[in-house]
Amino acid sequence: MGVRPPTNGGDDEPESIEFGIAAVDARLKQTDIEFPATEADVREALGTTAIPYDVKGNSIALGKALEAVDVETFESRQELLNALHPVFEHYREERSGGLLGRVRSLFGR
Repeated sequence: MGVRPPTNGGDDEPESIEFGIAAVDARLKQTDIEFPATEADVREALGTTAIPYDVKGNSIALGKALEAVDVETFESRQELLNALHPVFEHYREERSGGLLGRVRSLFGR
């Protein structure tokens, strides 16, 4: 996922803000990790890397996100991203601090 920040009237093209699996994908492209890859391979390459899960910049370490995934070997980068997508969506929905997120947290959802 990525969102462009609001413009402030300048002519410069704003940079996009990457979060969720788009941010994971960007970080993966900066490594030399090859697929198939184990969870341990991904942790070694990016486990402590903070990945933003919302446009506000709230983030979690990729290793923490991997704890919620029940896959030990990822056959491709896309398979890894698909496995992580629900984790980042959960964090975005539940912890982004908006009114809806706070109401959901009150009801344990």
